[in-house]
Amino acid sequence: MTQQWSIAVHGGAGTMTAATLAPALVVAAEAALALALEAGAAILRRGGSALDAVEASVVSLEDEPLFNAGRGAVFTYHGTNELDAAIMDGRGRTAGAVAGVAHTRNPVRLARAVMERSPHVMLSGAGAEEFAREHGVEQVDPDWFATPERWRQLQELKARKLGWFDADLKYGTVGAVACDGAGHVAAATSTGGLTGKRWGRIGDSPLIGAGTYADDRACAVSATGAGEYFIREAVAHEIAARMRLAGFSLQDAADAVIAEVGALGGDGGVILAAPGGQTAFAFNTPGMYRARVDAAGLHEVAIFRG
Repeated sequence: MTQQWSIAVHGGAGTMTAATLAPALVVAAEAALALALEAGAAILRRGGSALDAVEASVVSLEDEPLFNAGRGAVFTYHGTNELDAAIMDGRGRTAGAVAGVAHTRNPVRLARAVMERSPHVMLSGAGAEEFAREHGVEQVDPDWFATPERWRQLQELKARKLGWFDADLKYGTVGAVACDGAGHVAAATSTGGLTGKRWGRIGDSPLIGAGTYADDRACAVSATGAGEYFIREAVAHEIAARMRLAGFSLQDAADAVIAEVGALGGDGGVILAAPGGQTAFAFNTPGMYRARVDAAGLHEVAIFRG
């Protein structure tokens, strides 16, 4: 029997509030989230897989300059864009990831190619892009990713000597999780990292078990936030483990682990999908760009807490 399908997407968590985010940006972000949500939902409605759905949603978000992934990714300290992504299939816990790529238009597509067409889980830098060219994954000039607003943010960080991290704490990482009509789950995450990052810094997004995880025995998770803390907490796997081994509900597991991230000093959030079709959000920031839809009629697009 076909069961309930569901999908959720995110465009990052951070200090966004109704008082500080311009109304025009709210409208644009909600429209972009809805478009990405529909890209995945359309696949699930016609009986497609959760894996195809999350890839389609993340591709949509990577092509949207509002978010920190693909086109619109933040700049490194040296004025380049270095992109990370991961994808995971809950059926067999197969996964693929890439880090530090600079020419691949849609890093999530490359992550899937690594999963399905290589003997590895994670490739990085020039080697990842050599693999991309060999397997026909679309390449672009690095200028494709650059936007004036991201360049302005880098110059502001340098001029004000704001430190190592994005002072506004707006983590624009994107992601998607889904459950398909067969009860299988999948997750995908993509990011440009942190404004002004140096030394080839890699965050949690492409790390399986930290920012991305999917297991049909528990749930699918995509995270956004202060990556170093999410790595230390192994957030995505920890949520799944609490469900599988300790009997936590989807929401309770997410809330507990995000609380632990907060206790360490980290900010951010997660989106989740379970094999029963349930979805959930958890975040400890004032806002998170998020949306979800399912076969039962739930449809939600939101930015601010509450």
